Amino acid sequence: MADKKTAEQVKHDFWKKLADSPFVMLGLKDNQHSEPLTAQLDKDQVDTIYFFVAKDNRAARGGPAMVQFVSKGHDFFACISGTAKLSDEPGMIDKLWSKQVEAWFPGGKNDPNLALLRFDIGTAEMWETDISLGGKLKMLFGGTIKSDEMGEHEMVATTREGTSA
Repeated sequence: MADKKTAEQVKHDFWKKLADSPFVMLGLKDNQHSEPLTAQLDKDQVDTIYFFVAKDNRAARGGPAMVQFVSKGHDFFACISGTAKLSDEPGMIDKLWSKQVEAWFPGGKNDPNLALLRFDIGTAEMWETDISLGGKLKMLFGGTIKSDEMGEHEMVATTREGTSA
């Protein structure tokens, strides 16, 4: 069995996996369904994820929200609680703009329907599935996998790297 990862390592893995595959489901806590959005990451911001949305998008009105993430390899899962609000930070649209975003907003950075949604992370629960060889064999043959063979699970008050929470 591999050594247990620290919460710090799991948080580091989360940001790495999210940068590699920035697709999440975001929903306001208002009994409406979540919707797929592309996370925009700013390395200068801690516990913050941005999204380009249309001003008439249901998430644009903001409020308490949840983000769900599954990594590209289906080996990392996160459920993140926080608050969404439209960003009025000068320069953030320029800083986060890309050709991929431009494909969704034909009017470019000055598109009248363009808005930048800021999601401030409150708490997160993360699962990293690094199943041991013995656990994989048990899965293959229908055996029971013990918790120490499954991977890592952390509940954190911040996704900031370098903190113990």
